[in-house]
Amino acid sequence: MVEKKPAYGSDLIVDLLKAFTIEYVALNPGASFRGLHDSLVNYGGNKAPEIVLCCHEEIAVSMAFGYARVTGKPMAAIVHNIVGLQHATMGIYNAWSSRVPVLVLGGTGPMDTSQRRSGADWVHTALVQAEQVRNYVKWDDQPASIASIPESFIRAYRLAVAEPQAPVYLCYDAALQESRMTEEIPLPDLSRYPAPLPLQSSEEGFEKTVRWLLEAKWPVIVADCVGRTEQGFHALLELTELLAIPVLDRGGRLNFPFLHPLNLTGAEGAVLARADLVLALDVADLFGALSERKNDSSDRIPLPLLSPDARVIHVSVKNLLIKSWAQDYDKLAQVDLAIQAETRIFLPELLGRLKDEKRALEKMGAEIEQRRAQIQTIRSELQAALAEETKQKWDEKPISMARLATEMAQALKGEDWVLTHSSSGLKEKHFLDCRHFNQFVGRRWHGGVGVGLPISLGAALALKHSGKLCVGVQPDGDFLFGPSALWTASHYDIPLLMIVFNNRSYYNDEEHQRVVALDRHRPVENRTVGIRLERPEVNFATLAQAYDIQSFGPVTEPGELGDALKRALRALKDTGRPVLLDVIMQNR
Repeated sequence: MVEKKPAYGSDLIVDLLKAFTIEYVALNPGASFRGLHDSLVNYGGNKAPEIVLCCHEEIAVSMAFGYARVTGKPMAAIVHNIVGLQHATMGIYNAWSSRVPVLVLGGTGPMDTSQRRSGADWVHTALVQAEQVRNYVKWDDQPASIASIPESFIRAYRLAVAEPQAPVYLCYDAALQESRMTEEIPLPDLSRYPAPLPLQSSEEGFEKTVRWLLEAKWPVIVADCVGRTEQGFHALLELTELLAIPVLDRGGRLNFPFLHPLNLTGAEGAVLARADLVLALDVADLFGALSERKNDSSDRIPLPLLSPDARVIHVSVKNLLIKSWAQDYDKLAQVDLAIQAETRIFLPELLGRLKDEKRALEKMGAEIEQRRAQIQTIRSELQAALAEETKQKWDEKPISMARLATEMAQALKGEDWVLTHSSSGLKEKHFLDCRHFNQFVGRRWHGGVGVGLPISLGAALALKHSGKLCVGVQPDGDFLFGPSALWTASHYDIPLLMIVFNNRSYYNDEEHQRVVALDRHRPVENRTVGIRLERPEVNFATLAQAYDIQSFGPVTEPGELGDALKRALRALKDTGRPVLLDVIMQNR
């Protein structure tokens, strides 16, 4: 029987989850939050939030990562004291390094030692448990009383979603969860605890940016995570078209339509070499974006792509969330103007100010059109090179990425689709007509592998009732870190087409071993030892069937790929359930 008012500490936590409209909580069950589990089911009715059972805590947190990427708001993941938190750490670190808001809730054995059961309650209790993740969460807390739970939760939520966003961790004493409430604790009026207004640039920042953009002969925009907001996405598109500025998309989100005439991603060397101004927008690794590494023994020493005379403007809030332990802030890049502002409000204001410069824009009309023509020439050369590569590799075995991406584009034509995960090289950006806000949820910023599948599941869960077709390219090695995510996909009927990029290798490390072997004059052919996923070769289609998921493949013949993709998409649309397509691929 569902009670109308909270009777236990854990009931109050459920009320707070509901107050912030948390739709789902992903978890692997554990005794340290048995009180909260009961409250979710018997007090909260297992609705808004609904429990999503996962077979590993890293999967739970990673699903919350994917959900947040699509919705822009957190999903909760609940982890079991020390041991569950340790399982979850990779997912939490990925969320941290990619600046994604996740509410990680955890239980711990009673801090009052007189209430602990012998054995597990001791081994699974830490002082302080958050030390495990404190260096890569934005904030953590462990409320000491039921009365302190609301303020702690409100602060955690507001900090998680404030820019720059990041995961937070709240730890709840098991005894506190199970304690009866002795007095009524009303929920505060959340409207009196609003999210902070977005950070805007100073007048100097706008004045210089406008003037430098109008003075530049070859301005270039480098964008990484602008596309996390709809305002930023649309303002960037309009800005580039107004001044004919080429865009280099780093892929942290979908910042710019893949096939737009001004998108010169893939031609970074030619574009940056002639740039006299770079407008960098939410770029996580600006130094890396403006340099290149050779795939040889010197690959640790980047070479600059930009002229020393070129100006650089960087608009970002990254510096507001830097810690010493995780050095994910990258090498310090030289800039001429650093603007601490959120691109979702900076770009629309910048666009408005540029439009007001009517006389200057009229005077620049011929120059802008000339630049547009030059951009088209570079893009045509890029497309011609890709077309030639595709032609040469069309019938190659194993199947090439160019063929897979071309066939995907054909199969998805006319559909309302979202790319939930990409191949490691994001080759898809040259072939798929990805043009709408949030149509690609973006690559995670380095971090660790093994989370591509649950991130895709979290995104597909968020879009389950949207009518959109969710498609994710899943590298085989990454997939094998957590194949039990297939159980969650199947049990909850999460509609996702998983295209397994099966090259039977952790190939990235083959390249590293080749570089080292060449540098040391050792046999390059040994680069695959300890890296190839052979003997046995994993049959991912059979693996999916074990979880009652319809599957196709392994596809080995290039000529059969297009039909297999169409059949897999048809199964996804007909059943509304997960589908897997196993494709035997070339290395890259």
